[in-house]
Amino acid sequence: MITVFGIAGFLANKYRFNVLGVESYLMIIVPVLLLIIFHLNGRQIFEYDSDGEALHFKNRNIIPFLSKPLHDEFPKYKLIKYDIVSIFFIKRLYITVSSKNNGSTMLKYQVSYLTRKEVNDLKLSLNKVLKANKEKKD
Repeated sequence: MITVFGIAGFLANKYRFNVLGVESYLMIIVPVLLLIIFHLNGRQIFEYDSDGEALHFKNRNIIPFLSKPLHDEFPKYKLIKYDIVSIFFIKRLYITVSSKNNGSTMLKYQVSYLTRKEVNDLKLSLNKVLKANKEKKD
């Protein structure tokens, strides 16, 4: 919406009011830069459910046309390991799942918008699943 208002303000200034000079281009440049940062930061909505016998992961954008939503569901016993990587303001969740064809498959989710408490809850839940899987093997 900021981008739309920026473009509308730019056009209104350019063709009607002409109050701003060259600075009017900032009304387009700044919102576009914010949109690019927003896009690079990843999908905003991350949903995780570990109830029952399966793990459910959903990762999607608020703006549907920016990227394709991810949706994965697999049995808990297939979880091999997970890792959360944090670089500056970008956080990624990497899940390794056992697979029939390749032996294992890595799934990637963007969790940049989760709070520290939500990330800790996710780690706790995944650790419980890994511990249960290890106990079943022993």
